Amino acid sequence: MCGRYSIVLAPDAYRKFFEYAENPNFPPRYNVAPTQPIPIVIEEKGERHFQLVRWGFLPGWVKDPKEFPLVINARGETLETKPTFKAALKRRRCVFLAEGFYEWRREGREKTPFLIRMRAREPMPLAGLWETYSAPDGSEIDTAAIITTDANGVLAAVHDRMPVILSREDLKTWLDVSDEDTKKAIRLVRPCPEDWLDMVPVSSRVNKVENDDPSLQEPLLEPEAKPVAAPKRKMAKPRSDDGQGSLF
Repeated sequence: MCGRYSIVLAPDAYRKFFEYAENPNFPPRYNVAPTQPIPIVIEEKGERHFQLVRWGFLPGWVKDPKEFPLVINARGETLETKPTFKAALKRRRCVFLAEGFYEWRREGREKTPFLIRMRAREPMPLAGLWETYSAPDGSEIDTAAIITTDANGVLAAVHDRMPVILSREDLKTWLDVSDEDTKKAIRLVRPCPEDWLDMVPVSSRVNKVENDDPSLQEPLLEPEAKPVAAPKRKMAKPRSDDGQGSLF
């Protein structure tokens, strides 16, 4: 899965890489978390655009968001069959702007954080799906999820899943939704080559959302493990607004 990631390159580096029309300016973010506003790239009528959405996918047919689980990842194996994702796969594919992501290795009661980045230190294009949710009161919110697949050899030492990372050459195929035939896009839902990535242990400070600074990406000489929190007896339902009122 992918539950935290970073967007720390200069805005112009992302604009040149993804070739979107807008020229947004945004600060580096070292610890992006679910339900936060995040930037994605979409394509409309052959042109790419920068767009802000909430990280947490809501399909249009949901009646009550409070009763629907927070979907931050979409399993690649279910995109063509699961009602949650079928329509977005055909018409609303996107790419998350990222520079790297975090994953945790769990061993018994301990978990150890690692940072995974492109060896070339280029933007890391994460394949995603997006959707505009229209509430009964007429309000709307754009939402998105990262697509995951089986881990490659680098990630397998930490986790059995990883986000789908696209090549620069594959962006056109993934973002082009002018044809609802998804066969070409689905072929891109696979682990990326191992030599694209490197992985280093980082501080357990990344476990807390409020920590968002460059020190989170400093490699450690030895992995730092922390106890896994005991599971709660009952999962609390998300708040009615999930803190979304101030996102956009």
